[in-house]
Amino acid sequence: MVKVLKLLKPYRIGVAGALLLMLVELSVELLQPVIMAKIIDDGILKKDLYVVLYWGAIMLGIALFAFAAGIASSFVAANVSQNYGYDLRKALFEKIQSFSFSDITRFQTSSLITRMTNDVTQVQNTVFMSLRIMLRAPLLVIGGVIMAAIVNVKLAAVLLITVPILLYFLLVILNKAGRLFRTVQEKLDKVNSVMQENLAGMKLIKAFLRRKHEASRFHEANDSLMSHTVSSLRLVEMTIPVLLLVMNITVMAILWFGSKDIVSGEVKAGEVVAIVNYATRITSVLSIFSFIIMAFSRAKASSTRIGEVLFSETEMQEGEHMERAVSEGGVSFENVAFRYPGTDVDVIRGLTVSIGAGETVAVLGATGSGKTSMLQLIPRLYDASSGVVKVDGTDVRSMTLEQLRSQIGYVPQESLLFTGAVKDNIKWGKENASMDEIITAAKDAQIHETVMKLPDQYDTKVGQKGVNLSGGQKQRLSIARALVRKPRILLLDDSTSALDLATEARLLEALEAYQCTTFIITQKISTAMRADRILLLEDGQMTAVGTHEELLDSSVLYQQIVTSQNGEEAAVYGRTSS
Repeated sequence: MVKVLKLLKPYRIGVAGALLLMLVELSVELLQPVIMAKIIDDGILKKDLYVVLYWGAIMLGIALFAFAAGIASSFVAANVSQNYGYDLRKALFEKIQSFSFSDITRFQTSSLITRMTNDVTQVQNTVFMSLRIMLRAPLLVIGGVIMAAIVNVKLAAVLLITVPILLYFLLVILNKAGRLFRTVQEKLDKVNSVMQENLAGMKLIKAFLRRKHEASRFHEANDSLMSHTVSSLRLVEMTIPVLLLVMNITVMAILWFGSKDIVSGEVKAGEVVAIVNYATRITSVLSIFSFIIMAFSRAKASSTRIGEVLFSETEMQEGEHMERAVSEGGVSFENVAFRYPGTDVDVIRGLTVSIGAGETVAVLGATGSGKTSMLQLIPRLYDASSGVVKVDGTDVRSMTLEQLRSQIGYVPQESLLFTGAVKDNIKWGKENASMDEIITAAKDAQIHETVMKLPDQYDTKVGQKGVNLSGGQKQRLSIARALVRKPRILLLDDSTSALDLATEARLLEALEAYQCTTFIITQKISTAMRADRILLLEDGQMTAVGTHEELLDSSVLYQQIVTSQNGEEAAVYGRTSS
């Protein structure tokens, strides 16, 4: 929690101002019982109206001053907490953006969302409360005991005994509540995770009639959240009756011993009233300690969760800026092995191959053969476990991520579009792209004619994740987004699967005009045949590389793939035509 609160450093002047104003307000509140005692002893009991009016006016004046200080303190505290919350969310977002794929898999998406929203809000509110209430409350308790002892140490002895015991009790509750509220936040993550999965898979849930099953999952997660929240709140709420009981007994003891001392003349009536007043104020403060404990416990749990993300070490380190990085687009893999974080099985083993600049390579293989993993190593979405991946003869790990990725156009398996206009989704690949560049990229991606038929053409709004577009339309928009940046390396990860053969043929023909090295993961032999070379992967290893004709003659696996798609006669035809 301390590390997270250190981010308040830029607002130290505001924090100091809010605390100073709060101390002014607190000082007045601690002085009021003393002034009240003077009014009783020197004014009311002696029937001196001047003393009553004089000290009454002073009490009213300082009360108004404290009221103004309280308002100013609230304003400054609100300004500090809101800006702190903004900075915290921004820092979390930037940290998450810097994560590699291996880093981000350590946290569930729903958990990251909760940390950036619920947890940040909890810490932000606690900062405000700390400046206004949390520090004021213990200071009032301590100050009240000290002032009571100054007024009459004998009567204040009861407070000197009970208050430390109660404060220790509250610290024990605070420590236990912190652990409970951390569990509550984890249960909230689970609820958000179930909600996120349901919203993302609503079509599938309806199609498979799994509504009752998913409702049961949600109720289970929701019930668990509720039960843990109730347990946490019950622990905190039980402190109020204990505090009130002990403090009420304390007040009765003060009145009991005070009345005896008044009769004996050892204590003035005003002193008894002042000490009872301090005890009453301490009681009122202690009664809201349960609320303070709950808020602080939640903030402690939330700040720990925020710190886990904000101060986590990223596995992927930036290289140094190089004057000449990606200029041609040649790619080579030198004895590369790769395994996903948290696993002990290599999905790529001993991969060694060199792809020349401007070459088009089709990557074929069964599901799980390592095709996607291979492509993800080029833009450093993951780093190789061993071996070296080079671009233009330079180890990709020695380049800055911006240098490397700015020259790569990447189209993943799952086409992801963002809420906004069609043109904005294409410009996402190149922020300063002109309208002519956008249209050219759309034409080459074979999506221009479709866009022109939309209600507002390139200004047509795309729903979240492209919900109002077909699979093929989303794929082609994703390809246009990659092409608009005119990359030196183009990575197409099975991104033409939803296209018909004619559209795909036109797309591949258009790609020939781009001066880039192209990797195409595909299951279609018709696509692979157009490539300069075909790279065949099996169980993470490259088993063959060559042209369509070369592999028909040398690779049994490739022959089986061709046969499975086109029949035995296609394989025979392929040999004779070559």
